[in-house]
Amino acid sequence: MPRFRRSLLLLVLCLLPGLGQAAGKCERLVATGNPEYPPYLWRDPENPKQLIGANADLLKQIARELGLKVEILYTGPWSRAQDEVRTGRVDLIAGAFLTLPRLETMDYVHPAFLETQSVVWVKRDRAFPYSGWDDLRSHTGGTLVKNSFGQAFDQFARENLKLEEVPSLTQAYQKLLLERTDYVLYERYPGLVLADTLGMADDLVALEPPISSEGLYLTLSHNSACNDPWLRGQLAKKMTELVAAGVPETLLQRNLERWKALQMQPVATPE
Repeated sequence: MPRFRRSLLLLVLCLLPGLGQAAGKCERLVATGNPEYPPYLWRDPENPKQLIGANADLLKQIARELGLKVEILYTGPWSRAQDEVRTGRVDLIAGAFLTLPRLETMDYVHPAFLETQSVVWVKRDRAFPYSGWDDLRSHTGGTLVKNSFGQAFDQFARENLKLEEVPSLTQAYQKLLLERTDYVLYERYPGLVLADTLGMADDLVALEPPISSEGLYLTLSHNSACNDPWLRGQLAKKMTELVAAGVPETLLQRNLERWKALQMQPVATPE
């Protein structure tokens, strides 16, 4: 009878989903993120199904050092990318702020690998007096669908601000220049880079002070087949090492130059 019970137990364990297969599943990770986020992330012009940038390079380096394969895929606008990770169809987000709603569906890999400021972007000739969050109450703002600026500001915005959500930053900037909104909330670095790319840099200005300064994290979906203690521990260990060595900042500067070089390519004129 003991032998029968052992055999039965082994059979049950083999049939349980995921057990015995986790290692195989985790040989390959799929990640995504905000595709309008240079120099952190953007679509590869040579392969638009892939995302490239500082966050992608960092995740690839971590995966390589852990002996894993990773793909960073374009899965649609930022709102759709978050849904893909929430459901587990994609394993990771390559760069997200920490918020309570995301904690319900994702594990965060600590520490944060970069800090980024979010600011109030306005049309230069229609700037309004601003010294903090309360000065936004009487204005209509624009933001991306499911975007976050940290838990504290997100709660304040839900309770006090009128924000119109659009799928892309390009649309948000266009509405701002057409004076359909008074301001746009977005991060300083990617906002400036994209404004410059769109030829809008002279028309837009960021108000001070920033609305928030938040850390960027890797997040791993609760519904990912690869989400296990070993992977979470290894990701955190490797991230701690790379952050201490200053690797994320180096990759950020490298990808800023990479983005600038890509923007220069179409400018060339024939002799």
